[in-house]
Amino acid sequence: MNQRTCRLVTLGCKVNQYETQFVKESLLQNGYRLAEDDESADLCIVNTCTVTSTGDSKGRQVIRQLARKNPGTCTIVMGCYATRDPKTVSELPGVFEVVRDKRELPDVLQRLGIVDLPSGISQFDGRKRAYVKVQDGCILRCTYCIIPQVRPGLQSRTPQDIEDEVRRLIDNGYKEIVLSGIHVGHFGVDTTRGKSGLPPFRLWHLFRQLDRIPGDWRMRLSSVETAEVNDDFISAAADCEHLCPQFHPALQSGSDTVLKRMRRRYHVHRFLEKLECMREKLDNPAFTTDVIVGFPGETDAEFEETLQTCRDARFMKVHVFPFSAREGTPAADFPDQVSPQVKKERVRVLGELERDLAEEFYASLEGTELEVLVERASEEREGCFRGTDRRYVPVEYPGQAADVGELVTVTAEQATPGALLAQPRVLASVCES
Repeated sequence: MNQRTCRLVTLGCKVNQYETQFVKESLLQNGYRLAEDDESADLCIVNTCTVTSTGDSKGRQVIRQLARKNPGTCTIVMGCYATRDPKTVSELPGVFEVVRDKRELPDVLQRLGIVDLPSGISQFDGRKRAYVKVQDGCILRCTYCIIPQVRPGLQSRTPQDIEDEVRRLIDNGYKEIVLSGIHVGHFGVDTTRGKSGLPPFRLWHLFRQLDRIPGDWRMRLSSVETAEVNDDFISAAADCEHLCPQFHPALQSGSDTVLKRMRRRYHVHRFLEKLECMREKLDNPAFTTDVIVGFPGETDAEFEETLQTCRDARFMKVHVFPFSAREGTPAADFPDQVSPQVKKERVRVLGELERDLAEEFYASLEGTELEVLVERASEEREGCFRGTDRRYVPVEYPGQAADVGELVTVTAEQATPGALLAQPRVLASVCES
């Protein structure tokens, strides 16, 4: 009997990538194998994203392509777009079933004869770091975001399941574990809120517990809201040997009036105060963020406030997004929508500031020793390899292919616009620019 084949496609965030990996390991554990590039797959899995309308369009395109290239296949569609618009998805060619709620996935797989599901993942195909999903769902109501509608409520995994999975990944050679979720800072809120007799177990309790796992590895938080950064969080972060001193608090806007229209939970001054509190306790932590430009009604003055806030925050990296009206969110119907031309110009201006801020932070590390997770050969410097240090700074240094996937110690020498150039401790020369 021929072994059944499968093909999986993931769109979107780290959580989606984790969930696809879990499905893949479930299929392989139950007798499936991955289809070769020139081979038609019996089963296709598409994990979709719906953060923007572009994500929806990409999902439909992928599903149609799979139907053409895998004639007769059964396609299962999961993810946020499948949840938001199951009728449209179900009418696409080759779609066998639409998973509207991820909790239904075991039942869907069971109908395909897949009954022996793993407790978690054991590897992360195609990556040097592994993402571990610690929670799902969001209960906030930011006016621009569709995600709370497609991933409502909160659902945290048990600390023991997470620890078991992290240990398994470390045993399988992964040197960096990224704790991921839809709203990571709300980890544990659903398991103890309103339940008498249960002590709280929050995100900082989790990374304290994981920090006790021995070995040559490190962990990173995918994101955290400053509203969840308190004294306990900062103390735990300062104490943890394995936790990387890089944090991603999403700013979204540096203007209080825009933040109010976004229905965010903080004022700019309080956001900046939290960053300074962390700088006081931690060793030169790096802060990265997300910023939306061109939010409805954003004036030139409000955009200038965002630029100044980014300077004051001294971000190492800023992910800049032009506002994209999402049908079904309040902001899509707000007046004073900003023109595409203005949004494009603001993306450019903030992008230039981001490059300056990045190089300033890189320069602050010159002369220091860095621990780098080596990911690939450099595309620009022959004989050099590229990776990221604990602060998520891109680093290039002269190395060897055996370093890929390993943690190496280097000395930072020169900040450039695209990376920090370094040398291994055992070598005397650095890559030539």
